[in-house]
Amino acid sequence: MKIKNGLILGLVVLCGCATGSVSPGVTLLAGLHHYRDEMETFAGRSERWPERQRMAGLLKTTFTVTMGRSQEFNRLVDLDLRKREFMIAIRDLSLRPEQVKEMKAEVAKMNEEVEGLKGVVRGQIAMAPVQAQEQRIEGVATIGLLTLAIDGFSSANNSAGAAATTKVGPYVITDVGGFSSVRTPEGQTYRCTTFIVQEEGAGIKCEPVAGARS
Repeated sequence: MKIKNGLILGLVVLCGCATGSVSPGVTLLAGLHHYRDEMETFAGRSERWPERQRMAGLLKTTFTVTMGRSQEFNRLVDLDLRKREFMIAIRDLSLRPEQVKEMKAEVAKMNEEVEGLKGVVRGQIAMAPVQAQEQRIEGVATIGLLTLAIDGFSSANNSAGAAATTKVGPYVITDVGGFSSVRTPEGQTYRCTTFIVQEEGAGIKCEPVAGARS
């Protein structure tokens, strides 16, 4: 799996570098986080439209390379991009009140469509080979983290560093930003960290936490 150099450079900043097996799911996860962080950097600045377009295109490419082409995911990204432009325009004090009202109504419609598309995309990810079969804990962590990332995509409360939890079957996955954890049905906790393999993509490594049972 070869990934564009521009994406790898961005992912290196997020994950650091290490030697190991790359995972399509974790590569997509890192791409989603990179997109979120870059979009937050460009937020509120209308002149950064070209950069926002570039990041949207790069995220679509990442999904296609890792999961396969998805019209629903592409539409999800397009809606997020359009919403961001609307929110920048709404803050323009020169707009008439009726214009602002119309734009807010349009944003509300886009939010409804976004929520519907998330369910479809989560289903597509669940059917994809996100991790090597022998890496059970890593696979569970990847599915959980991708679920959280899609749930938070294009949401107002989707910010880096905020802890979030989800379940994959009997496993509990928690994302605290800098790392994540998996708690098994037996109460064993694993600490998981992501890493980059240059020119290949991203991977994840989970190790048991000594004495961490509940």
